Parts: sequence; structure tokens; C-alpha cells
Amino acid sequence: MPSDAQPGGGGGDKVNLRNPEVMKLVQDQVQTHYRSRLVEYARYSGQPLRGGDITVRLAKAFGFCYGVERAIDLAYAAAKVFQGRSIYLLGEIIHNPEVNDQLRAMGIHSLKEGREGYDLSGLNERDVVIIPAFGAELKVMDRLKQIGCQTVDTTCGDVMSVWKRVRQYSREHVTSIIHGKAWHEETKATSSRTLTPDGRSHYLVVFNLEETDYVCRYIRDGGDKRAFLEKFKGCHSDGFDPDEHLKRVGVANQTTMLRGETEEVQRRIQAAIRDRYGERGLGEHFRFFDTICGATQERQDALELMLKDPLDLLLVVGGYNSSNTSHLAEMGEAVLPTYFIKNAEKLISPQEISHYDQHKGQEVFSRDWLPSGAITVGVTAGASCPNNLIEETIRRLFELRGIDIYQAIPGILE
Repeated sequence: MPSDAQPGGGGGDKVNLRNPEVMKLVQDQVQTHYRSRLVEYARYSGQPLRGGDITVRLAKAFGFCYGVERAIDLAYAAAKVFQGRSIYLLGEIIHNPEVNDQLRAMGIHSLKEGREGYDLSGLNERDVVIIPAFGAELKVMDRLKQIGCQTVDTTCGDVMSVWKRVRQYSREHVTSIIHGKAWHEETKATSSRTLTPDGRSHYLVVFNLEETDYVCRYIRDGGDKRAFLEKFKGCHSDGFDPDEHLKRVGVANQTTMLRGETEEVQRRIQAAIRDRYGERGLGEHFRFFDTICGATQERQDALELMLKDPLDLLLVVGGYNSSNTSHLAEMGEAVLPTYFIKNAEKLISPQEISHYDQHKGQEVFSRDWLPSGAITVGVTAGASCPNNLIEETIRRLFELRGIDIYQAIPGILE
């Protein structure tokens, strides 16, 4: 794990944000903002929530993971420990708008990322900068060190495990093929860890199986280098040459991708390498290690299990730019009517719902989404979604049928 607070030139001595007094205040504040008795009742009872003719089933695993909880705790602690100093956050602490809005309300300023990266020109050595759970690119970390800012690093341990793996690939002069979203903060941070000063290390980011198959064909048969580089523009290291840098490859991934898809990426690339170099050459030309986040996998497994039960529809709650949440929505869409919403306000009426369409990349309205009569609704949430938002969604769902869930299940408040 990284240090919770790292000193800069003007940051003073190393600061322990996790001292008991600070963390007690932090936990009380976090509980106030994000706790839900309804969700706790459902989680620990293991029973569906029933009221009138609606039954709600929660996935066995959902909502905040340890890495997200840690990041939020450290951000809250920074706001208390560094009172009187300017505190900045690189982008978003996690991909949930309500959580980020809460941090802004506490006086933590968000540094937006533009085409040229984060604008750090206005920072000085007295400022505090929070590194989000996704991590940050090395060039950003180096610049903060040069300025002398005090940094609070909340990078998730699972992300750092991927960094360790791609660094190993680079030391062996093996190209990292990263299954992920090239525009995502985590993948950009991981890509930067593949590069070495001698310029001999490289990376390539593949988003899906179609792109993977394109790479596999090139590994087997070669092809048009210019067309390859154009197709993967912005998704590879400077100086990347597919004729040279696809000879020895290692697969890694953004931690929040679908595990099954990452495994298929690995299998297809391995098969292409085997076809090119033979079974005996596989060890020399191919590397792979499982770097899917455990919490991501738990939530995917829990949803897969819940989808085996009869459900009329599924609600997926979380930020629209959350990778792990978007994959939960994909899983649901493949099986039954699924609505990806960021909060309870999107449940407008029994006739109308506003939800995110990943194919269109925007919110859309759907009519007659809530069937009449007895129904069973599945609910899950991504690792960056707090319990209070899940509760508000469930309560709103029951309200649309004129039911107060706290009256329907009095034991929730006990």
C-alpha cells in the first residue's frame, strides 16, 4: 500500500491521516453521509424485501468495495487534517457523482483533465493534492513532486498489483497488451507504468474482442502497419511497431473489466502466439496473469447468480462513467429488461424512467417500464455506489406502488 500522505517540498513532515482520533471523526461523517439501515437489513437478513405486490432482490455483493471505502476515508481525513490549506483532487475520487459532489461541498476542488492533461500550473508547495482510487499517470506524479505539493495517495491496491505486473513485463522487454478502455484514468495510469527510460518497452490497449481479433490476425499473418497504427491511434506507446513489438507480449487488464471477456482476450492472444511460434515458443513469447479486481469479480458473480432466479426487471445503480457498473448493466441487458440509473430521481413514475443507454452514450426515457401486478425486481450497484443511493432507489420503487417500505417491514428500524 502507498503512504496515506506523502510530503512535498512545502508539505512538512510525513502526515499520518489514519491516526485513531482523525479516523473516528471520519467514520462518523462517512456513516452520516452514506449509511443505509434498509440496505444493512437486506444484506444481513439475506431475505428479499417485500411490500404489497413488489418483491425486491438484492445481489449478494454490491456497492462500496474496500478500495473505494479507503479512498473516501482518506479524502475525508485530508479535509480535516489539512484545514486552512487548499486541497485539490485529480478528477474524481471515484466514479460516482454524489460522492464527488459531497467532496466539493467539503471544500475539495476538482482539477479537470483536458486534452493536455491536468492543469497543475496554479499549484504551489502549500497545496494538497489527492490522487484518486484509479491512480494517476507517472508524468502527473512527477510534476506534483517537482512542485512540492503534499500528496494523499488513495490508489487502490488492486490497481497497483497491475502496475507491478506490467513493470515486470517491461523489465523483460515484453509488450503489455492491456484489456481496457484507453480513455479511462486507470488504464492511462497503468499504461504509463509500462514505459522505461531506454524506450524499449511498449504497450497496446485493446477494448473488446473485435480489436483483439484484429491484433491476433496481425500476430499470425502480419499486415498493413499503417492501417494497424491508425486503428489503434491513441491506444499504444510512442514508437510502437506491430512488426516488432507483437513478438513478445504479456496480457494485463483494467481491473474493472468483465472477467470472462478478459479471459477470452487472453485465450485468443495466446492461441495466436502459439500458431505463430509453436507450443515450444509459447513460454518465450507470451505472459499472462489474472489482474481482475476481486470486488469487481464478486459483484459480477453475485449478479450472475441472481440472474438465474426469475426476475421481471433489473435496476443497476451507479455512476454512468463507472466501468465496473457499466459491465453489470451489460450483464443484465443480455438476460432481461435492465435500467442503468444513477439515483432514485430517475424513477420518474410507473410509466416513465430516465436511464443510461450505453449504446447511445446518453440518458434516454422509456415508457411503461414498471409492469403492473405482482413483480420481482433485481437491484445491484457498482463498487463506487454508496448504500444511501441504493436505499433511495428501493424506497422510490416501492413508493411508485404507494408503499412505505419502512411500514411494510417494521424490523428495519430496530
